[in-house]
Parts: sequence; C-alpha cells; structure tokens
Amino acid sequence: MLEKLGLIPISEIIKNKSLQNFIFLAIIQSSNVLITIISMPLLIQGIGVDQFGLVNLSLSVIVLLNIMVGFGYNLSAPREVAINQQNKEELSHVVSNVFSAKILLASFATFLILTGIFGLNLFKEYQIILVYSVLLLFSEATLPLWFFQGMEKMKLISIANIFSKLLFLMGIVLFIHSPGMSKWVNFMMGFSGLTVNLFLLIYVHNFLEIKFYRPQFTAIWASMKENVLFFFSNLSGYISVNGGLIIFSFFANAETLGMYSLAERVVMVLRLFPAIIVQAIFPNASKLYKKDEQSFHRFMKVIYIRVLICGAIIAALTYLAAPWIIRVLSRSELGESVTYLQLLSPLLFLSCLNIPNITMMLVADLKQVLFKASWMMCLYMIITASILTYFYGGVGLCYGILSTEIVAYIICMLLLYKRNPNLFHAFYS
Repeated sequence: MLEKLGLIPISEIIKNKSLQNFIFLAIIQSSNVLITIISMPLLIQGIGVDQFGLVNLSLSVIVLLNIMVGFGYNLSAPREVAINQQNKEELSHVVSNVFSAKILLASFATFLILTGIFGLNLFKEYQIILVYSVLLLFSEATLPLWFFQGMEKMKLISIANIFSKLLFLMGIVLFIHSPGMSKWVNFMMGFSGLTVNLFLLIYVHNFLEIKFYRPQFTAIWASMKENVLFFFSNLSGYISVNGGLIIFSFFANAETLGMYSLAERVVMVLRLFPAIIVQAIFPNASKLYKKDEQSFHRFMKVIYIRVLICGAIIAALTYLAAPWIIRVLSRSELGESVTYLQLLSPLLFLSCLNIPNITMMLVADLKQVLFKASWMMCLYMIITASILTYFYGGVGLCYGILSTEIVAYIICMLLLYKRNPNLFHAFYS
C-alpha cells in the first residue's frame, strides 16, 4: 500500500544489492555473536573455566594467523570478482588463484605452529589444543565469503554460515562433557566450517560454472605482492581494535579487567556495523567507480548520510541502555562496566565517519595510503592508550580509544587529499 502511494519504494529497496549485502553480512555476524553467547556457558559447564581459557587462548593464536591466511584477499578479491562478474573465464582464474594462495598460506601457518610446538616447545600449557585447532586455518582458507560478496549473492553463504555454527553447537552439546574433551572444541569449529565450505565450492563449480584451474604461481606471487600492504593494514587494524584489552592487562587487576572486558565485548559487536557497511557496498561501489565516478559519489553520499544517522541512533541507545545491557549480560549490578560502556558508546558513530575515506581508498586501489593510515592509527592508539591508561585507568583507556577513531578519520582525510585531491574534492565538495 505504501509503495502504491509512492511513500516508500519498497521494491527498489528490496532489490538494492548493497542493502542485500548489508542484510546478509549482518545475519552472518549476528549468528556468529549469538552462537558465541549460547556456546560459552555450555563450554564452561562441560570443560571447566581453566580449559575454556586455554581453548580461547588457542583460538586467539589461530585468529592472529588467520590474518596471514587472509592476506588482504578479503579486501582485494571482492573487487576483482565484482569487476569480472560477466567474464566466467577470467573469474575462474581469479577464484582458482585466490583459493590456492590461501591454502598455501594456511599450510605455511600450520608449519609455523607445528615448528613452534615440536621444535621450540612453545605454547606449553595448550600445545595439544593448538594442534587440533589448525583445522580452523583451512576453514578460513576455503571460506568463499569474498567470492559471494563480489558476486553480490550473499543469501546462500549467510545460510551456510548459520548451518555451520549450528553444526558446531550441536557438536558441543553431544560430545563435549569433560575437561579432557577440550582439544576437540576448536577442531569441531574448524571441521564444521570446512565441511560447509567444501559444499559451497561444489555449488560454485557446478551451478555457477566456475572452473578450478591449476594454481598459476606467478599470478599468485604477483597478487600476494599487491596484497602485502592490505595484510599489514589488517594486522594493524587487529591490533588497534583488540589492543586496548592487552594494554589494560598491564595496569589493572583481574576484576577490573573483567568489568572492562564485558563493556568492550558489547562495543566490539556494535563496531561490526561500519565494517559490514564497507563490505556490503564495496562491490557495487567498485563497479560504479570504474564506470561512472559521478554515480559513485552520489551513491556514497546517500549511503554516508544514512549510515551516520543510524550510527548516531545506535550510539545514543547504547548509552541510555548501558545499565540494562550490563545487568542482562552479567546478571548483577556492575557500575564500573556501565561507566565503561557509556564512555565507549560514541565509538560506533565515530567509526562510521571514516566509511567514505576507507571505501574510496579501496575502490581507487590506494593500498599504500591505507597501509600508512592504518599503521599511523595503530601507533597513535598504542602510545595514547598506554599513557592515558597509566594515569587514569580504564576511563583513560576509553578516551584513548575514542580519540584514536577521531585521529584515524583526520589522518585518512589528509592522506586521501594529498594522494588523490580530485577524488577527495569530488566527494567532500
């Protein structure tokens, strides 16, 4: 009815590929968060707090190595897929080379772990758990999220991701009942992901008619050299986002660290919003930038205004609802956690400010600019957060993290203006 009255173009909204990408990426992230929340009490009850900590410690090592396995392909590959959507032959070569490169990187990461454990006797407390966790590296290597993102067909992979997480959750319920089973937790996560990924690759080959060629090592090496700056940008981004808790651990006791960690976990979930936006609009933005820059800038401006409004609303609601959120998650009154969450609530809006700068750097292939901005932001965060945490504790850390987002926005604007003033003026004029 609203559509007939011309008030809301519902059909156009539903058909919008960028909106569809955003919705399905949001579904993927939401399902990941939900399964994590459900699985935590089940694991603690099944294997105990100590083993749960070691499982998470092993997972953190794997997540860090998965940045190497990804090696920036999550940023570069969707663009290549989007550009070659209609060229099945070229698309097949892109897909074959990216998967081959990621599998080689996963094999190298596995070699590093095994060398560290059996050669250097590292990771003493959780060596067996870590060995069983390496399957997660190959789950990451075979994940075709970047392909479906570039093809702007996110529905299937969002459903597959939910199925994978449910398979993992079912494995916990059926098999994880004692501390001795802790080594199988990350293994089951990797196994469920890898199994679903292989079915997706069969679909890509049989139904989308994408051929898998032998790896072209010269092309793989060339792509890795092109992506090395993306890799270091992702690494610095990981440190910038997750480094606050590590810094705080040097200055705070366990109880205070736990209360800050609770607030940070909520904020990190909200902080996925701008990242999902960039991933969702990137394929369409890449095509528009290549075909018609004026359409690209109109598209970006419309997206930017809407995202800023949504970011401001969510940030305000988080601030107001902070006491209720902490009470629900902790089942107790933790005033310090409420304070941290309220202080960090503007982070979502501040992160949204930089969406057009990051997107323009990606579509214009300004890898060096993105690399420089990422490491400048990372260094600023480490120095500022360390100093403010030393003098003001958790409150100082919150202000350090907030100021990092503001500085990151300014740095990206200045570097973009210096490197490509025409692109800068076309959007900000």
